[in-house]
Amino acid sequence: MRGAWVATVANIDWPTDRTALAEQQKEELIRTIDSLHRTGVNAIMFQVRPTADALYKSDLEPWSEWLTGEQGKAPSSDFDPLQTAVEECHKRCMELHAWINPYRVTNTPNAKLAPNHIYFKKPELFIQYGEKIYFDPGRSETADFLLKVLKDMVTRYDVDGLHLDDYFYPYPISGKEFPDEATFKANPRGFKNKGDWRRDNVNQVVERIHKMLLETKPWVQFGISPFGVWRNKSKDPKGSDTKAGCTNYDDLYADVILWSDKGWIDYIAPQLYWEIGKTVADYAVLAPWWREHVNKNCNLYFGLYASGLAVNKPKVWKTPNELSRQLRYNRECVDIEGVIYYSTSYYLKNPQGLLDSLKTDFHRYPALAPIHGNGPESFYPLNVRMDGDTLSWSPVIAEGGEAISYYVVYAFGDSEDCDFDNPKNMVCLTTDPQVILSRYNLKSSIYNVVVTAVNRYGKESDPETFLVWLPNKLNN
Repeated sequence: MRGAWVATVANIDWPTDRTALAEQQKEELIRTIDSLHRTGVNAIMFQVRPTADALYKSDLEPWSEWLTGEQGKAPSSDFDPLQTAVEECHKRCMELHAWINPYRVTNTPNAKLAPNHIYFKKPELFIQYGEKIYFDPGRSETADFLLKVLKDMVTRYDVDGLHLDDYFYPYPISGKEFPDEATFKANPRGFKNKGDWRRDNVNQVVERIHKMLLETKPWVQFGISPFGVWRNKSKDPKGSDTKAGCTNYDDLYADVILWSDKGWIDYIAPQLYWEIGKTVADYAVLAPWWREHVNKNCNLYFGLYASGLAVNKPKVWKTPNELSRQLRYNRECVDIEGVIYYSTSYYLKNPQGLLDSLKTDFHRYPALAPIHGNGPESFYPLNVRMDGDTLSWSPVIAEGGEAISYYVVYAFGDSEDCDFDNPKNMVCLTTDPQVILSRYNLKSSIYNVVVTAVNRYGKESDPETFLVWLPNKLNN
């Protein structure tokens, strides 16, 4: 996994101008996806529901103010950001994960909600905490509405994943209790401790999303990107040797380790936004902790803070390159399935030469996104043939999770074994049923070439047909 978060809330990454014409925003979105692809990114976490709104066509929630400048106002043309992102990612053999926030309704004080917002139809479902409004997680109608929104989205859009970040119960405001005492007393469901009750509220939502996806499109991944500390060891001997002032379990009521153990999620991407050696939250302490405690059947990615290379004040972030150190640490010390970078706008500015390091080292070769779920094996391409320097095959015709996301072309030089685990042997990923090999920088005098197919579960077919290619010579 080489992912990138594209944040839309407050126009962090896209669109940079919420008042621009839809055509301009679309062009900017395509440029962003193309730029990420060129750096080796193979999955985008695209924020499409930042504040109980929509960056896609929805009959359930209003158009986002971050897209048009006014919540409920449609784009100036027939522009659907989610549909565009799905199409453009799939053209480039990239995954598109729809990133949603489950409970947040407003992100700024005095935010103006659209007249058709559910806030005005069912005000009893909402709570004000500080200067922001949230769905009340303790009400069953909150979960019902969220599931309705997500099922509608997954049914109508060809997304590869549903992605939730760290915002479950809101981050605590000093001296203020989240005002859900009345909800707790009205329906405690046998719980005596409010913390346990809150965790169960979130647990139920996560389990229901998991079941909905299995019933609707089981190949769609479900991933969570939690705050980087589950629990401090001072609170729980199973916790990490950290001194975080806020934790998932105790403050956000998100028991992500339980979700992993129960098999409710396909991946966890903890936000490890601290440097190696930080006293209260050391990357080199947290990375192995997460590897030890996340179920092996759940893919583990680390969220890396690309923005920190530009905005963080500690000297270590100003000395090239903290993220390269973390990537090297991952490779040498922990067995994980990949990383996700936050945020795209800073990442693409090549902070501290990050993109140079990726090009020459960590992203030097293509990578296949990890396998997820228990779907069927992939079908291999038929009628593979060579015509001069053109390798072609018959497209695999299949539906659902058996449908092919893309094909992978390998070329093994005359002095090399056919090692499919070595990425340098990977020529390209493609959605087309043919490749012109002479367009690639292949320097051996003879090659064994082969094509495989990857289905919607990320499963790659076995290699079946090996052909010999002699560069610059006629092949029969």
